[in-house]
Amino acid sequence: MRQAFFVTGTDTGVGKTTVSAALLYAARQQGLTTAAAKPVASGCEQTEQGLRNSDALALWQQCTAALCYDELNPYAFAPAIAPHLAAEEAGIKLSAASLARVVQNVLNKEADLTLVEGAGGWRVPINLQETLADIACALKLPVILIVGIRLGCINHALLTAEAIQHDGLPLAGWVANCLEPDSAKLNENLLSLKQRLPAPCLGQIPYLAIPSVCSVAQALSPLCCY
Repeated sequence: MRQAFFVTGTDTGVGKTTVSAALLYAARQQGLTTAAAKPVASGCEQTEQGLRNSDALALWQQCTAALCYDELNPYAFAPAIAPHLAAEEAGIKLSAASLARVVQNVLNKEADLTLVEGAGGWRVPINLQETLADIACALKLPVILIVGIRLGCINHALLTAEAIQHDGLPLAGWVANCLEPDSAKLNENLLSLKQRLPAPCLGQIPYLAIPSVCSVAQALSPLCCY
């Protein structure tokens, strides 16, 4: 059964790409085909092939579907700033409709598992009126929420889950990603999240100084179960 999800986070730097790449890796280990999209990315580096984003490259590495880089990451910007500001500096107008169209091209590859990764959190702007959430809504994709486990994460997670549901999309599941080696009241915080978030926990990733797709994948449940 083909599945596609939009991956968002409680904030920037919470491990969206780490988890997404691990989910794709796990699917490949099960013999499934994979594809991914990161429609807009800032903080890209100039290479001989053009601007390249490290997160998009990590996703690309786990794709079995035939995708060129520009299909996976059609809008790449050098400044490490909010996408709508980076686009303005580059003289490019982003819209949910145009971004949804390029993502649809990836979905049309009909991989067994396709992940579409946002940038930052659920309400990151792409222009004056729209946010990245509008892309997920246009494509009607269920959402996977990556929760960075640190002080304030319960509030951020619950607000994000409420926003996703308010926008009419199902929260397919969430992943707890421990960002600190010594997180106070870790078990209690995880229990609070499990009791309050209206979706299954797809995995608890321990603090990893140098995470790998293999080590992270071992802490995740197969998406085919959801």
